[in-house]
Amino acid sequence: MRDMVNGTATATGQSAAITPTRSIRNVCVYCGSGTGNNPAYVEAARTLGRSLGENGIGLVYGGGSLGLMGEVARSTLAHGGRVTGIIPAFLSEREQMLKAADELIVTADMHERKRLMFERSDAFVALPGGIGTLEELVEQLTWAQLGRHDKPIIVANIENFWRPFLELLTHMKSDAFIRPGLDVRFVVVDRADMIVPAAIAVAGPPDQAAGDPALIARF
Repeated sequence: MRDMVNGTATATGQSAAITPTRSIRNVCVYCGSGTGNNPAYVEAARTLGRSLGENGIGLVYGGGSLGLMGEVARSTLAHGGRVTGIIPAFLSEREQMLKAADELIVTADMHERKRLMFERSDAFVALPGGIGTLEELVEQLTWAQLGRHDKPIIVANIENFWRPFLELLTHMKSDAFIRPGLDVRFVVVDRADMIVPAAIAVAGPPDQAAGDPALIARF
């Protein structure tokens, strides 16, 4: 896990097993419908799926069978986890919705999809992905910044994929567009096996989580 302070990342060691105080029943994972160029991205998706399944945590995701989306869903299923796919009708063929999911919800549009993904999830994870993944991550960060939710948000910075985004947040803060009282709080991890322990840790009592600088990236 890493502590991001003013854009500087420092290693803080491996995550330990943690007993949650607020239950993490389902985790929403945002990720690409492609696999990207780095094999580490696919491995990370599979590792996350295994971690979810082995910890009895359900996956909520975009419902497709392609790319990292398909990898994390199939891995969750292979390790005994429950998968809920939520996909808009116009993407059901393009992203080849995963019919093996335990629950598959076809929505009328993207807005309904995102609302249901939010309502059914206790934490959010961003693996590598494209514009859609970025948009979904930023939306959750914005809602948290405005006090609309306090669910854990985990940025999986696999092979430094999210480094340009983290640098952009630092730039926004240095130019006072992210001001005191409008802090952006989330967790940055470098390895997929850290994601579930980080989400569980942040799901502790709000006062405890907010006071732990080794868990929270704050911009």
